[in-house]
Amino acid sequence: MAETILITGGAGFIGRHLSRALLARGDHVRVLDSFIEQVHADRGADGLDADVEIVTGDVRDPEAVRRALQGADKVVHLAAEVGVGQSMYAVDRYVSVNDHGTAVLYQQMIESPVRRVVVASSMSIYGEGLYRDAEGALVEDAVRVPRPGPDASWDPLDAHGRPLVPVPTPEWKRPSLASVYAITKFTQERLTLTLAPAYGREGVALRLWNVYGAGQALSNPYTGVLAIFAARLQNGQPPMIFEDGRQRRDFVHVEDVAQAFLLALDRPEAAGEVFNIGSGVDRTVEEVALELAAAMGRPELRPEISGKARAGDIRHNIPDITRARERLGYAARHGDFRADLAELAEWVARQQSRDRVHQARSELELRGLVA
Repeated sequence: MAETILITGGAGFIGRHLSRALLARGDHVRVLDSFIEQVHADRGADGLDADVEIVTGDVRDPEAVRRALQGADKVVHLAAEVGVGQSMYAVDRYVSVNDHGTAVLYQQMIESPVRRVVVASSMSIYGEGLYRDAEGALVEDAVRVPRPGPDASWDPLDAHGRPLVPVPTPEWKRPSLASVYAITKFTQERLTLTLAPAYGREGVALRLWNVYGAGQALSNPYTGVLAIFAARLQNGQPPMIFEDGRQRRDFVHVEDVAQAFLLALDRPEAAGEVFNIGSGVDRTVEEVALELAAAMGRPELRPEISGKARAGDIRHNIPDITRARERLGYAARHGDFRADLAELAEWVARQQSRDRVHQARSELELRGLVA
């Protein structure tokens, strides 16, 4: 049976792919988006399917949210400022959009017929991922301390000074909020899981890892790391990497993420739950930069390794997706990372982008957030 699905922030990267998937199965899709310049630049609503109903407005505007909610059966809440580094100095903006915006959404939802809401949370709420020490014991509360010298390890250490080994992080790991962005995403998640059942609705939170694919905002220096690398390479510049490039991450294709949202909207057993969404395969950031450069035909543009840390960043965080597989029926379908990078490179070649990475880094350095 067709439903009306409201996607806040639905004109963004994930929202466009999710809209397409919802329309393909016969749902009516309504998007609420403010089309801010940092994300959309000159793109605006271009590329959104003609069948998508667009409500232009800010998620903090009660009247715009009220209009968008009319007749909606379910909501996917994607509207958010996104960027760990930027959140550390644009504090009021991130808290306002992400947390006050979520509060406005739920305030207006009290009188609405919405049955389920799925919020996009983030792997950033974990801070450091789960680790194992030399004796095999799990370490849930790994803490990084400033390195005493240039030859010291970037990795968190145990009490004896030995590096901890990263292992997949399950949903039960306690949050460790290392950035303003992480704080706001955790607040979004908790508002969803607290208020939805209080009003007889169902709430679900998806903790997303590093999402990539065609359609990312290439000129936004605070978007996903692969899009940032792609913009640098397209403009003849090497990817810039903090620390030593050996930090490990999971990169999940946007079409797999869209599928996860469909499952979270539909599965009865998803109600009240939190799920990690990733590919299940981890890679170093340097490895990814090298593979993307090769895919874009610029292998000579080797990554520029800064050897400096950025405030709010964590070292390793890779997902355990067992719960999503068992309870949601989720499985990453994009298993050929190099083929996906080739597809991304082909799309990037047809785009124009501005390299704003130096500008973004200058903002951080000016405030003492890179050391």
